[in-house]
Amino acid sequence: MLVVNAGSSSLKLSLLDGDDDVVEARELAAPGARADADELRAALASPLGAADAVAHRIVHGGERHTCAVRVDARVRAELEELTALAPLHQPKSLAALDAVSGALPNLPAVACFDTAFHSTLPEAARTYALPDDWRRRWGLRRYGFHGLSHAWVARRAPELLGCDPRARIVSCHLGAGASLCAIGDGVSVDTTMGFTPLEGLVMATRSGSVDPGLLLWLLEHERLSPGELAGALEHRSGLLGLAGSADMREVTAAAESGDDRAALALAVYAHRLQGSIAAMAAALGGIDVLVFTGGVAERSASVRTGACEGLGFLGVELDAALNAEADGDREIGSRSAGVRTLVLAAREDLEMASQTRSLLNGA
Repeated sequence: MLVVNAGSSSLKLSLLDGDDDVVEARELAAPGARADADELRAALASPLGAADAVAHRIVHGGERHTCAVRVDARVRAELEELTALAPLHQPKSLAALDAVSGALPNLPAVACFDTAFHSTLPEAARTYALPDDWRRRWGLRRYGFHGLSHAWVARRAPELLGCDPRARIVSCHLGAGASLCAIGDGVSVDTTMGFTPLEGLVMATRSGSVDPGLLLWLLEHERLSPGELAGALEHRSGLLGLAGSADMREVTAAAESGDDRAALALAVYAHRLQGSIAAMAAALGGIDVLVFTGGVAERSASVRTGACEGLGFLGVELDAALNAEADGDREIGSRSAGVRTLVLAAREDLEMASQTRSLLNGA
């Protein structure tokens, strides 16, 4: 299985064998230039091209695509129509789809969606309190994102713990983008991202949720254009706006050195994260397992500590020594805690491979 994950500036390719072991992995420049296309063709002439099928990560599937789907001309056109809902992400996913399909035209291409896992959101969790005609005309609803990562957590956490797969899990995907998911009975019950990946937590360069009245005030009183506002919310906010750096490692080091801006950034980040974890637990009627995944969550013991401070009333308590350990899927909660706490490596590639195999095998 060739797994294709298109990011903002890079294209990650990995070849998995039948046991889901990584045979080869490469990171290339994102598609867009002739040199990039030549580099991709050269990479796929190596063992990476010796695949039976290709799994593509696609950010947005809309309301129609709620599970993996084999890509044909009709599906490709439908995904193009969804670009307006994810203008920063969908074009990159489709560019990678086109580039790899052009290099490997005879292999079945399967689209795996970040929104699909959240298709189970209850109506109360997915509905905005907006005029009915707006919601119907423009499909204004909460979609949620990072679904491939949260779906992997839903499978991997019970497997690792040997617990009931129906356990109430709060999944924390913390990277450059960040979102939480409330998982009950193995499905998404609530999540922090909404119509776009801007809603919810403080992120590397994204603001997360802000008062919509504040945005209206900026448009009206400061005469900002919609483009200026979108650019600031997407690219100049979050940790970057608060601390001057989008890199959590740099922000943490600066805070430890006495930088007040960095200390405030970490406090704001943790405050929003703590409150959102509690909200996800409320959506589940309680919490059995808390999971940290994604680049920031996997690497930063201090972020995990900050997230869990004040959550003792939920039964969350970390073991400091276990939390300080560096690598691998592991349990980091105190033995006496009512909630089991894990760190899991983000493995969207394994989730995509599983979905693709199920589709192509007729499941």
